[in-house]
Amino acid sequence: MSKVIMVQGTMSNVGKSLIVGGLCRIFSQDGYKVAPFKSQNMALNSFVTADGLELGRAQAMQAECAKVAPSVYMNPILLKPTNDVGSQVIVNGEVVGNMSAVDYFAYKKKLIPDIMTAFRKLEEWADIIVIEGAGSPAEINLKADDIVNMGMAKLVDAPVLLVGDIDRGGVFAQLLGTLELLETDERDRVKGLIINKFRGDKSLLDSGIDMIEDMGKVPVVGTVPYTQLQIDDEDSLSERLSNSHGNISEVGPDLIQIMVIRLPHISNFTDVAPFESIPGVKVTFTTNPRDLEKADLVIIPGSKNTLGDMRWLRESGMEAALRKISVVKPVVGICGGFQMMGSSISDPFGVEEGGTIRGLELLPLETQLNGQKYRSQTEDCFDDLTGPYENLSGLNFVGYEIHNGNTIISGDNCPSVVEQDDEGNIILVQEGNILGTYVHGIFDNEDIAYRIVEGLAMAKGVAFADSEPFDYQEFKEKEYDKLAAVLRENLDMEYIYGLLKASP
Repeated sequence: MSKVIMVQGTMSNVGKSLIVGGLCRIFSQDGYKVAPFKSQNMALNSFVTADGLELGRAQAMQAECAKVAPSVYMNPILLKPTNDVGSQVIVNGEVVGNMSAVDYFAYKKKLIPDIMTAFRKLEEWADIIVIEGAGSPAEINLKADDIVNMGMAKLVDAPVLLVGDIDRGGVFAQLLGTLELLETDERDRVKGLIINKFRGDKSLLDSGIDMIEDMGKVPVVGTVPYTQLQIDDEDSLSERLSNSHGNISEVGPDLIQIMVIRLPHISNFTDVAPFESIPGVKVTFTTNPRDLEKADLVIIPGSKNTLGDMRWLRESGMEAALRKISVVKPVVGICGGFQMMGSSISDPFGVEEGGTIRGLELLPLETQLNGQKYRSQTEDCFDDLTGPYENLSGLNFVGYEIHNGNTIISGDNCPSVVEQDDEGNIILVQEGNILGTYVHGIFDNEDIAYRIVEGLAMAKGVAFADSEPFDYQEFKEKEYDKLAAVLRENLDMEYIYGLLKASP
């Protein structure tokens, strides 16, 4: 049997995903075969495996940290919110249907066999399984039917590390309050506390750590400093969505400005992460149409409710701003954003909201949503693109598609570039400043993002060409190693290895 350890948090976004990813990288560096696992994940960032199944993007990131291929067994239940009270429920990579929160709460314990089957599949090959919880284990109104925090820990008899976020304040209350709200047997599972995102002199924490260990009877096994890392996030609390980001320390006022439309139902916003890592690039998520005037490139990302987000573009004034900026600056649409670029989106089967809505009319395309979600990994190369995308021509790319709907050319005006997969499905269209694609992760490949930025810099008259070509995959590996190094230095890894030896 695999050795197991579980990371839970005092609340959402305390850094559980990165702690798990860092531990996966450490164990992998130390010669172990490692698998991440999260029984239930609520997120709009997802990934498609080689066999066409869907799991949370965070578990795909953690698999990369562990240097193994992502598997749907690492995240058997994925919930993708469709509105404020319901989600699309995905089990073992396949869509089960849409459920309200109340209906899912009554249904979820039936999924325990699926959870355990997935876990046992990982046990067939992994030496160590690092499990991630969700939210807080002390949600006293939900604990009776828990399948992702202490309920999961009990199923596999896992020791638990509890993470608190000191950057938000009140970390001692977070940790002690969580312990106090646990049942005795649950509290006994918590073998270590981690204080995450600390800024300043650690010696100032010493007296507080002594007191919390005395009151909680659980050792603090590490204080992890606040560290700037450009690694995929998983949930809507991501700081990316509320701030500007980029590797801008080496540049002055002549930044390359990339504006990403922050749609109400935004999904897979990690598609733009490669741009954030390039020196001289500033990426901003915005809901303000006036911001587009500053942009050198505008990106319309994926959406979990394309019709609803298209309506928001129209009502917010963003549609008019997009149509205006597209005349003079490049605009890229990905997945749902690509669908919105067409002349219409119809939903005859009620996949989202039903009905038909006019699109942005930037490309001569029509999209019809259907009940069958298309999931596939995609490998191709750019045809002879023109204008701001010309220097991508001939480059290979690998990514994945995950969408409802079939998109076709409408009318007699065919775009300059139309790329299709082996089955004849459109995967990329370009006309002038407008480029749309169904392929997520298309910018992750080697220097594709760099080439785009290089072209933007030339158009802007910014001296960018002398900088080194940028390989995003290589950059991610360095970030994973940096994360592991930070955890090695600041966690008691000898103690954590001791917990693994004590696990079944």
